[in-house]
Amino acid sequence: MRLFVLLATFAATPALAQQAPIPPVTPVQPAQPAATVMAEPVAMMIAAFDRDGDARVTRAEFDAGLRATFDNIDTRKTGALGYIAFSDWSERWLGDRNTLPSPFETDRDGDNKISWDELAARFDLFFTRFDANKDGVLVRSELLTFRPQMFDRDPRRRGRGVPPQPARN
Repeated sequence: MRLFVLLATFAATPALAQQAPIPPVTPVQPAQPAATVMAEPVAMMIAAFDRDGDARVTRAEFDAGLRATFDNIDTRKTGALGYIAFSDWSERWLGDRNTLPSPFETDRDGDNKISWDELAARFDLFFTRFDANKDGVLVRSELLTFRPQMFDRDPRRRGRGVPPQPARN
């Protein structure tokens, strides 16, 4: 009985009766929506070829800009870049060594080098693809890629500001 009274006394003291405060509930901020307008690394590079600042890249500006990027890496002036030098070129001008175009799709003759002509031919395809209205000038809107808004596939989570979880198979 004395043990019970002793335990009851300790349990009734104010120091033991207090509990750690419960932190206030902060609302979960909704995740930033996924981007719906993007620019490919090659499009960003092409936009930088605009020399006169009119937000338009003419074919002459395009050719001069591409040539300047090639010459910048071809320091020995051999007229060709090996795959490692091409990776250096990609990293410097496209932002990463693994961006497109890859050296394998650019090296059309399979000699393990990217010549100026091969690079120019590959980029000619980019110019043609981006020039949507076929006027020979690339404007910013032509260099953008639009994608539809992606929605969370789990209907239980919608509207709760909780980031979407990857789908499970």
